[in-house]
Amino acid sequence: MSLSQQSTEGAVFGHSVETPHIRAEPSQDLKLESPTRSLVMEAPRGVQINAAAGDLKATCRKELHLQSTEGEIFLNADTIRLGNLPVGSFSSSPSSSAPRQTIYEICICPNGKLYLSPAGAGSTCQSSSNICLWS
Repeated sequence: MSLSQQSTEGAVFGHSVETPHIRAEPSQDLKLESPTRSLVMEAPRGVQINAAAGDLKATCRKELHLQSTEGEIFLNADTIRLGNLPVGSFSSSPSSSAPRQTIYEICICPNGKLYLSPAGAGSTCQSSSNICLWS
């Protein structure tokens, strides 16, 4: 590991870094970034990221990929939310004696893409599966 530049804001390394431990000063955030290239963390026995007392956020400008080549991606939480999806609604119309509901079901394409389909008495995923062709 060769240190190229160090300041009160942090350190810049010209090449790869190998270390058993990286930590921020007490009450400071730890930030790993590569402003013009990619940031790669790899280890033969896996990489663990743990936020013991707070949130863990992953954000990106384009696409976020979670990939497991030999295993599974396991989401384990009390609540799993998918944002920016239409929410089912219920309204009572005075001109009609029957209340109106808009309900959707979540469908999945063979390539893993999720989409919403208007719910019916049975599944409508098959009749809406042409959405899978729009990749």
